[in-house]
Amino acid sequence: MKLKRLAAVYAIFMGISMIGLWAMFYFNGQIPELKTKPIEIGLHLLAELTTAILLMVSGIGMLTEKGWAYSIYMFATGMLVYTMIQSPGYFLQSGDIPIVIMFGVFIILAIILVTSLLVKRDNFDI
Repeated sequence: MKLKRLAAVYAIFMGISMIGLWAMFYFNGQIPELKTKPIEIGLHLLAELTTAILLMVSGIGMLTEKGWAYSIYMFATGMLVYTMIQSPGYFLQSGDIPIVIMFGVFIILAIILVTSLLVKRDNFDI
């Protein structure tokens, strides 16, 4: 699988996963901050939703060979790396180690993909 295609599929997968995870938390009543800290969690959810949408848009753009997709991908993946550094704290605090490990694997993949794309940047129509 080509690097660009792998990065695109990863971006789409992560975007869909982020939205799916938050939807699951919401529908299972697992976001107590909606009542205790509605503004804080609202802005956090806005940031996560924006990240997810930009990941999916950039992934689709890369798969369809759009010139703008590389820049959006790099921006969205930067947002993703931030959220994958910040978000595991909640799960680490509650002792949910498997989720923390999952975040670790995903952040390593994101860093490998971004680094590889930066090295092979000449392969993109920017």
